[in-house]
Amino acid sequence: MTKQLQIHSPTLESILMVEKTIEKYSQECGRYQLWKKLPKKMMYQTFQVILDYLESSGKIVIDDEGCIMWVWNPEMIRRLESKNLIVK
Repeated sequence: MTKQLQIHSPTLESILMVEKTIEKYSQECGRYQLWKKLPKKMMYQTFQVILDYLESSGKIVIDDEGCIMWVWNPEMIRRLESKNLIVK
């Protein structure tokens, strides 16, 4: 029998928990250190899926050294849109 790799889909609660943790520790640590700072335990693979999602959606960036930074700022985006400086 061949074992299939099971990928656990993250819940909304898990995604929000990771977002809040990244906002709190932005620019302070890398993947593993951030994972250890989560208030609840989570599988590391699930955590990586969430980071991939947040990076592809433009909420975080990960620099060359692996430092994770929160960059999403919806209020600033609304202000720029209201001044016609960016277009949706």
